[in-house]
Amino acid sequence: MDMQEAMRARHSVRAYEDRPLDGEARAALEREIAACNEAGDLRICLLEEQPELFRGLAGYGKFTGVRNCIALVGKVAEDLNERAGYYGERLVLEAQRLGLNTCWVALTFSKRRTRRAVKLGRGEKLVCVIAVGYGKTQGVPHKSKTAEKVSRAHEAPAWFTAGVEAALLAPTAINQQKFFFTLVGERGVRAECTGGFYGTIDLGIAKYHFEQAAGRENFDWVP
Repeated sequence: MDMQEAMRARHSVRAYEDRPLDGEARAALEREIAACNEAGDLRICLLEEQPELFRGLAGYGKFTGVRNCIALVGKVAEDLNERAGYYGERLVLEAQRLGLNTCWVALTFSKRRTRRAVKLGRGEKLVCVIAVGYGKTQGVPHKSKTAEKVSRAHEAPAWFTAGVEAALLAPTAINQQKFFFTLVGERGVRAECTGGFYGTIDLGIAKYHFEQAAGRENFDWVP
């Protein structure tokens, strides 16, 4: 499964089978976490066999059977949420390629227990977590806006169109899709958060999708 296939196949899953992560999948995921931590200046942690982090919590998108999650942790900084979204989605898509299912979780997990599990240090912040495991289903596609609602370009090149289409496949908080991409000149791209709950995390997620489809060699991010 290549990255494009992973983006199309990935859907949020909230009900999981009662089974541990396969050894090979776990090792591959740990390697990718290490790479993301180095590239993104983060301290992402894989927390295994800790169902108590999700137990007894109701709310939007109730979860069942979650045994494992990826905790997105980093030093407090203005861009932390966006980096967490960007590298977290890199892990989500790698998990999909490894035969795992995932779901971004911002509210319905125990933040207190998770902070204790990751041994949160001074100056660090727990941004959110990603449930990971073997889903009872593969999830379903989310409703999506049109490309015209989330982008602007005069005579958009093929790479820009592909990037926007990929961004529309990205998961966002309650499917808000509060991001906007603008083509600036021939190869500049401005990515903006247009509000919403957890909008800066969602922007990082959408930017990762955009890059994978557009090809990083074809454009430059501009402010």
